[in-house]
Amino acid sequence: MYHPDVLSPPDACPALVLNADYTPLSYYPLSLWSWQTAIKAAFLDRVDIIAEYDRIIRSPRFEMKLPSVIALKQYVRPASHPAFTRFNLFLRDKFACQYCGSPHDLTFDHVVPRAYGGRTTWQNVTTACAPCNLKKGGRTPAEAHMQLRSRPDQPSTHLLQDNGRAFPPHYLHETWRDYLYWDSELLA
Repeated sequence: MYHPDVLSPPDACPALVLNADYTPLSYYPLSLWSWQTAIKAAFLDRVDIIAEYDRIIRSPRFEMKLPSVIALKQYVRPASHPAFTRFNLFLRDKFACQYCGSPHDLTFDHVVPRAYGGRTTWQNVTTACAPCNLKKGGRTPAEAHMQLRSRPDQPSTHLLQDNGRAFPPHYLHETWRDYLYWDSELLA
């Protein structure tokens, strides 16, 4: 019988990284470390190995199962205010245009155009699909007769983590499921 852990190359066996409170460092993207980084952290006594793959690595004098779930020994406090990045903006807006709801061809839009003195801040930038961004052009939403679905605001790290739970990865190892909290319908 084929067992994916045993026959998988080590690079196909990342470790889920949990904080010291056994919650993932990040849901989206999911906090994963390569097998090399996980083993190095274990040898440096920075993590506890919580679960393992059936995949064994060997050296001339040592062998061990690859870690599938590790927990940091010291708690890492999440940043209260996430960095303003395109990815975090899209995550805040749940990967949907804030004008029409489309999840395709996403860009970002200055609500108050830069030509009017609008700045690139959480409170003035929103996710827009390319057609809506083109339609709005260098105007305000009111001038373009377009309605925003939500007012742009600075998200908390907690909000981004909650939004990330709506986008489970395509692959979840069975040993990870006890530490990840997605709606079971999303994982089906």
